[in-house]
Order: sequence, then C-alpha cells, then structure tokens
Amino acid sequence: MSDPSFDSQQLAEHIKREAALLGFNACGITGTQLDEDEAHLLRWLEDGFHGDMDYMQRHGSKRSRPQELVAGTISVISVRMDYLSADAADMQATLDDPNLAYVSRYALGRDYHKLMRSRLQQLADRVEALAGPFGYRAFVDSAPVLEKALARNAGLGWIGKNANLIDPKRGSWFFLGELYTDLPLPLDAPESGHYCGTCTRCIDACPTGAIVAPNRIDARRCISYLTIELHGSIPEDLRPLIGNRIYGCDDCQLVCPWNKFTQATTERDFAPRHGLDRIALIEAFAWGETEFLARTEGSPIRRIGHERWLRNIAVALGNAPTGEAVVAALQSQQTHPSELVREHVRWALARHDSA
Repeated sequence: MSDPSFDSQQLAEHIKREAALLGFNACGITGTQLDEDEAHLLRWLEDGFHGDMDYMQRHGSKRSRPQELVAGTISVISVRMDYLSADAADMQATLDDPNLAYVSRYALGRDYHKLMRSRLQQLADRVEALAGPFGYRAFVDSAPVLEKALARNAGLGWIGKNANLIDPKRGSWFFLGELYTDLPLPLDAPESGHYCGTCTRCIDACPTGAIVAPNRIDARRCISYLTIELHGSIPEDLRPLIGNRIYGCDDCQLVCPWNKFTQATTERDFAPRHGLDRIALIEAFAWGETEFLARTEGSPIRRIGHERWLRNIAVALGNAPTGEAVVAALQSQQTHPSELVREHVRWALARHDSA
C-alpha cells in the first residue's frame, strides 16, 4: 500500500503528465463500479453472441468487478494510444482491389500488447518513485477487463453503436490499457454530451451484419472474430461476405464520421511491416510456415498461426476475380496437410469452377 501522506490530486496530475511523456495520448482515472455494464455483458453472453470464445464466460464476474480480479483495487488508471499510421496504404483503395489482402490497421506493426504493457510498467515505476510502493497490475487486452467501459468512465470517450470507444477529438483508432491500483485517487468525470445520435453508418456498413443493434455485436458474424478468434471452419454463408479481409475488419471505423478527427500516430513501432498494408493475396498465400513466422515476428498476426492464415486467404482468393494465377495458387495448396486449409481451398476452387 502506498504512503497515505501524498496529495492525491497532485499525484493524479503527475500520473497524467508522466503518461503523456510515455507516449499515451490520453489518461483518465475511474473507480470500479460497472453494474450496468455487467448486466449488458450477461445479456450478451445469454444470447450466445460470444460464439466459441468460452473464456468470456469462464471468468465469471471478474471482468465486471475489478476488485475480484485484483484484490484491493480502488481506482483504475485508463490510458489510450493512437495507432493509425500515416505510412499505411489507403484503406478503401485496398478493400476495393479484390486481388489485395486487407489486414486490420491495428495489426500492421509491432504487437501493441508488449509495447503498451512495457509503457504501463514504466508509468507504475514513475508513480512509485513519487508515492512510494503501491499495489497495482497492468492490463492490455490480456485479461478479463471491461476496458472500454472503464475508459468511458475515466472520461476518454463514449461507447458507440459499433461497440468501439469514440473520442470526440480523436475518433476511435486507438488501443486501451489499464493500471488497476490500490491508490485512493480523485476520479475523472465520464465523457458526456457526445454521442452517435441518429447515425447508423457503422451498422449499415458491416459486411456481415454483425452489429445487430446499437452496441450489440454478434461475434459469430463479425469478420474479426471469424478470421482471428474462430479456430475451425468459417461458415460457408459468410465466406463471400468477407471479401479480401484476411485478418480483422475496420469497416465500422472507416465509415464513422468521428474519425475525421483522427490524428496519425507518432509511434514508429505501429508503422506497417513487410508491406502488409497492401500485399497481394497470391503472395501472402505462398508463404510457408517458416516465412510466415519470420514475417510476423513481433506481430499480433502470429497468434492465429499459419494454418488459419492460409484458411483466411483461401476464402479471400475464392472471392477474387477468376484468373489463371488465382486458380494456380489455390491448386498449390490442395494437398496441404491441414484438412481445415484443404476444405477452404476446395470451396474457393468451386467458386471459380462455377464462374
């Protein structure tokens, strides 16, 4: 526990200054009360919208009750880090070219988990230098944490109809991270006065209709879930709707009016690597496992493994215009050791046979 003699208001101001120096684009402080969000989560789980993500249920109430996840938690320091790189190819142009692979913008550079966790540790060290030893634990999308609800309560934005956190000054292209602490810090006011209103652009733009209602996402239809979280076969009726998206989907952010205020990140680690912002489907499909591992070292893409990488690209090639090169690329993987890959290749080739 920290030294109770410090001025909590001054400490909170110090925390925010240090967060900015460490590259975080915003920092706020909130408590642990998440009753309404817990009810929303339970309804979402009851509807089965989590699909095969069993871990969403496994942790029980720890996700919505921070003090159960980390005993002694009193306040939560929520931080934001922008990731959209000015160096990346135009998103819509890539989506519009069916021979190119679209990779979600967050995954083009270095894995944000490691980068932000390191910065949060540095922030904790700097707080400790001023306030003395205190209890804390850092999280970056790595534990049962309702990060968007906490960030909203800390004043970093509101949760939009696409279930993303939206900052009225910076849009939604950012990562979130948290420090659960036992520090009795003054709390910031939640964001208010900025909402989505009657806008439904994200709902209308979702390729698979996964946004079934404002802030209600059926993960079983979400392209990010289908290409990243789902381990097995992608439902056939959804494959044509995936288009050329081989890792994640950004459509709901791409059409959001608030993202006209987005500012490019200054973090060089988030710049695109290996041309993944505009790589040809055929080229990416030709990567063997060794090359896949080499080109995705330090990237969040590596988590899906080579098998699902090929599965996803096979679907995209099935959606590409019929041509000798596309068919030849698919035929080259007809005898792949994985039945998952072979099954998606067969589907893709059948699409071209019918064409």
